Amino acid sequence: MKKVLIANRGEIAVRVIKTLKKMGIKTVAVFSEADRFAIHVRLADEAFFIGESASNKSYLNAAKILKVAIASGSEGIHPGYGFLSENADFAEQAEENNIKFIGPSRLAIQMMGSKLAAKEAVKAYDIPMIPGTDHPVTDPDKGISIAEDIGFPILIKASAGGGGKGMRVVYEAKDFKEQMSRAISEAESAFGDGSVFIEKYFTTPRHIEIQILADNYGNVIHLNERECSIQRRHQKVVEEAPSVIVDEALRHKMGQAAILVAKSCEYSGAGTVEFLVDENNKFYFLEMNTRLQVEHPVTELITGLDLVEEQVRIARGEKLRYKQEDIGIKGHAIELRVYAEDPEENFLPSIGKLDVYKEPIGENIRVDSGFEEGMEVPIYYDPMLSKLITYGQTRTEAIEWMKKAIKTYRIVGVKSTLSFGCFVMNHEAFTSGNFNTNFVSQYYSKEKYQKAIETESLVAGFLAASIHRKLSKRVIEPSHDKGHWDAIAK
Repeated sequence: MKKVLIANRGEIAVRVIKTLKKMGIKTVAVFSEADRFAIHVRLADEAFFIGESASNKSYLNAAKILKVAIASGSEGIHPGYGFLSENADFAEQAEENNIKFIGPSRLAIQMMGSKLAAKEAVKAYDIPMIPGTDHPVTDPDKGISIAEDIGFPILIKASAGGGGKGMRVVYEAKDFKEQMSRAISEAESAFGDGSVFIEKYFTTPRHIEIQILADNYGNVIHLNERECSIQRRHQKVVEEAPSVIVDEALRHKMGQAAILVAKSCEYSGAGTVEFLVDENNKFYFLEMNTRLQVEHPVTELITGLDLVEEQVRIARGEKLRYKQEDIGIKGHAIELRVYAEDPEENFLPSIGKLDVYKEPIGENIRVDSGFEEGMEVPIYYDPMLSKLITYGQTRTEAIEWMKKAIKTYRIVGVKSTLSFGCFVMNHEAFTSGNFNTNFVSQYYSKEKYQKAIETESLVAGFLAASIHRKLSKRVIEPSHDKGHWDAIAK
């Protein structure tokens, strides 16, 4: 495979291009009107315009992208995540044109793309399942009866859903019909499929996922877990690896379950099996994502693997280079998704020009970004600017590095979730590890956020004043001795 087209944009396109270049593979970028001056366009060896800014006229237009892949002589297509990454027809069309889709087969995408089909596929493997229906529900009266049998609260969920769309939590029977109608409507609008199902809603779960790698020869391994419980609107904001609640015994059980899920659909490539874990550390299968996850960097940092490279190697027909016993855990990694959103206004998108954009630098800091100073944040796509990842030998060290990185990350022109990340890193529930998917609803509000920011400003002011007083009392002769300045800082 000498040339690969990246069917994506932004930070994931940049991230994939970097690995492909490292592997000596030529890269082909595609771009919309809004992305004419994007970083991924400049980094690629070739770049092709594919249409108007709206994603349905560019990045979601499979025919245009395949046409570019054929014309450019690309031997593979890396879909990244989002857009066409879980489109079974796109994967099949690429293969029909002798272009390797760097991901699983059409069958695996189709099977795991439907939450109901996924449940059916893994049922035979005795994997713990969330109590609920195994078929679509369309009749509200029948739905209420099912919900009462399961026991409120329940979750109405789009079968083809993702990203929190087509989901409704219902606490009482009187609200069921209205919420079911909304879930169906949203699912039809977002996915073109109004199928919904009902399952038990756990009030205080942890969201734990297992990264897997599988080749085309039946070999499957897991790369440990990621904790993804800090969410807003059912979408992840902060992820980390490993999880503070997962010990070796639970890791082994969940890892083996994830491997069985992969085998149930003859999976190949990189994928993620997601679980809910209750207050008794009992886990339940949630779904499988048949692509690279946004949060994959935390797994890379604790394992030392490059997941994009492994994807490409598997797509080229290579066997897995690692056995399960080769995969360990070294240190701790945390990721903050840096969105152009206003945390004080319910995380509404903040669109505009990046007047100032300075990323933090450090040996324990990684920034996967698709933006630079002076660029516009377009309204047409997901508002994520970058992923900020920090690493430490311990969880505490990784948290401290994240705090430092957030403080030196400068963004002016749009609002961002950097300050929200600071709120999380300083919150006792997070630092103690005693949190769940309700962290935002339980601990976060505009008032609490503003109070935390004010407290931090007061502390910073006190420290600055303290240092100033120390300096004013001493006369320091010029010196090249670094220890001289270290003494002042203490």
